[in-house]
Amino acid sequence: MAESDGPEDRKPQTDEAHSAFTPPSGVGQPPLPEDDHPSSEFALPEGLSPEQPAEPEGSAFDLPGGTPPGAGGGRVPPPAYTPARGVPMVRLNKEAPWQDRMRTLLRMPSGERPVPERVQRHDDQGPAVPRVLDLTLRIGELLLAGGEGAEDVEAAMFAVSRAYGLDRCEPTVTFTLLSISHQPSLVDDPVTASRTVRRRGTDYTRLSAVYTLIDDITTEDTDVTLEEAYRRLAEIRRNRHPYPGWALTVSSGLLAGAASVLVGGGVVVFAAAALGAMLGDRLAWLCAGRGLPEFYQFVVAAMPPAAMGVALTLLGPHVSWEGRPSAVITGGLFALLPGRALVAGVQDGLTGYYITAAARLLEVMYFFIAIVVGVLLVLYLGVQLHAQLTPEASLHSGVRPVAQTLAAVTLSFAFAILLQQDRSTVLMVSLNGGVAWIVYAAMHDVGGISPVASTAVAAGLVGLFGQLFSRYQFASALPYITAAIGPLLPGSATYFGLLGFAQNDPARGLASLSQAVALALAIAVGVNLGGEIARLFLTVPGAGQASSRRAAKRTRGF
Repeated sequence: MAESDGPEDRKPQTDEAHSAFTPPSGVGQPPLPEDDHPSSEFALPEGLSPEQPAEPEGSAFDLPGGTPPGAGGGRVPPPAYTPARGVPMVRLNKEAPWQDRMRTLLRMPSGERPVPERVQRHDDQGPAVPRVLDLTLRIGELLLAGGEGAEDVEAAMFAVSRAYGLDRCEPTVTFTLLSISHQPSLVDDPVTASRTVRRRGTDYTRLSAVYTLIDDITTEDTDVTLEEAYRRLAEIRRNRHPYPGWALTVSSGLLAGAASVLVGGGVVVFAAAALGAMLGDRLAWLCAGRGLPEFYQFVVAAMPPAAMGVALTLLGPHVSWEGRPSAVITGGLFALLPGRALVAGVQDGLTGYYITAAARLLEVMYFFIAIVVGVLLVLYLGVQLHAQLTPEASLHSGVRPVAQTLAAVTLSFAFAILLQQDRSTVLMVSLNGGVAWIVYAAMHDVGGISPVASTAVAAGLVGLFGQLFSRYQFASALPYITAAIGPLLPGSATYFGLLGFAQNDPARGLASLSQAVALALAIAVGVNLGGEIARLFLTVPGAGQASSRRAAKRTRGF
C-alpha cells in the first residue's frame, strides 16, 4: 500500500514544529513578555546610576584628607597614630623570676602580649585545655587560701597556663572566687572555668611547695607533664603540717611573753602573758572543733590574756612585786592581731584589686571587733571590781636595747612557727624581725621620730629584705615578711584604746585606736613599698638586666 505524499504528511524541515505555540507561517512574531528577558541579579534597577569608581586605597598612616604625615604645610600627625615602624616588641628576660615576667604580661593589653613559648611538651593534638585550666585553678586556690595577694595569684595562674601552651588566657581573682577564661582563636567561643575557695588556712610550708611546683612548670629544663603536676599537687595537699599542735600552743605563749617584754614587762609579766595566751589558744581550738565561726574564736582567745592582766592588777596590793599588768594584756593582743590579712588587704588595694582588698579589710575589721569584744568584757569586769588599770603604768618603760632586741627576735621566731613556715626560713625571718625592731627603736626612742614614720620605715626594710630573699630562692615573699612585722604590730595602742572605752573615756580610746589604725596602715604600705623597690632595682644572680615591668594605668581618679 503506497504512502500518501500530501503536504500534511510531510515532516517540517525546521525546529518550529517542536513548539506547539509557534505561530503559523505568515503570522508575525508576538513580542516576548518581560519575564522571558533573562537578567543578572546584580543588574542595577531602572533609574539608578552606577557607583563611582572607588578611590585608590591609601596607607593607614596617612592623615585625613589624603595628606601623608609631614607633607604639605608641615602637618604633623597627632601622637595617637601608630608609629611608622610599629609598636616596639616586648622582650622578656627568661632569666628573670617568673613572677616579674608574668606581672609584666598581666599589665599589658592582651593584644600586645607576645605569643607564649611552650615550655612543657605535649603530643601532636596539643594541650588538653580543660585539664590545664583545672590544674591552674587548683594551684591558684592553694595560693589564695594561703594568704597570697591577688596579683601574685593571677601571675601564678598566668604562668602555668602559658607554660602549657594556652594563649589568650585571662585569670581573675577575687576574695573567694577564681576563674580563668581561654579563647582558642578569635572565631572560637571562649572556655571558662571557675573555682571557689571554701576554707583558708595558714601553712607557709605548703605555700613554698606550690611555688616550687610553679617554678618547675615554668622552667624549660624540667619536664613536668600534666599527670606529674597533678601528682605533686595531690602530695602538697596531703602534706601534714610541719609542727604539732602543742608546738603551736607553746609558740603562741612565747610570742605573747616576748611582746610583753617589748612594752616593759619583766619575768613575771612574761610568764603571765605566756600562760594567758596559751590558755586562749586552747580555748580557740576547742571552739573551732565545735564548729564555731572565727569571730567567736577570736572573742574567746582574747579573754584569758585580759583576765590574767586584771587578776595581776587585783593581786598587786597583796603581793610585793614590780610588774606592769597592762603589759600582760598587750602581749596577749600581739598573738591575735591579724597582721597577715591586713598586709595582704592593703597590698591588694595598692595594686588595683579593690574588690579583694575591700573583702580582706572587712575580714580584718571583723577580727578586730572580735578582739575588742573579748577584751572589753574582761576590762569592764575589772573596772567594776575596782582594778587599777592605768595606761601610764606601761608608757614609761625604760629603753632596754639588748632585752628588747632579743624579745623581737623571739617574737618573730614564735610567729614563724605559728605560720607553719619551713624550718629553713625560720632563722632568716627571725633575724629580719630583729633588724626591723632595731630600726624602729633607733628612729623612735633615740631619734624622737613619730611612731608612724618609724614603723613605716622599718616595715619598708622588712619588705625590701623579704623580697630580696624570695627572689634569690624563687619563692613567695610572705614567709620572709609576715613573721618579721610581728614586733611592729600596734598591740599597745590597741589595748589603750580599749581601756579608754572601758573606763568611759571615749575620746582617749578613739585617739588610741586611730593611732593603732595608722600604725597598721604604715606597716602594710611600708611592706608593699619595700617590695616594689626591690622589684625595680634588684636583680637575681645571673639574670642580667631585668625585664621592664609596666605599671598600672594612670586614671587620675576618673
